[in-house]
Amino acid sequence: MTYLGEKCEVNGDIHLEGNLRVDGIVHGNVEVLGDMEVSHTGLVEGIEIHARNLIIHGVVKARLLVDGKLSVSKTARLEGDVTAGAIDIEGGAFYTGHMATTDAKSLPGTGRLPELIGREPTGGLGG
Repeated sequence: MTYLGEKCEVNGDIHLEGNLRVDGIVHGNVEVLGDMEVSHTGLVEGIEIHARNLIIHGVVKARLLVDGKLSVSKTARLEGDVTAGAIDIEGGAFYTGHMATTDAKSLPGTGRLPELIGREPTGGLGG
């Protein structure tokens, strides 16, 4: 387990073979072959985070690639697109972005994002 304490700030990419807990701040991409947790005092901001399982209690601003389960607690703020095997979002969590699961039980996708209710169709993707 690698631990980044509350008073720790990292500017740069992190690559780990084990697990990671972030109580401090990370500005950069994170690749964790094990599990990752961002505590309620943690902030991770980068282009991409890749982990086996990810638990978020703090702030994450990045595209997420989670092989297993993504858990987002009610204290979390998540901004970015997500691809995960399974997703669990607790009531009260803030999230903005697109989510997709890679679970074999998922229905086949159309490749198009759904139209939002109350919005005029634009004829294109996401616009």
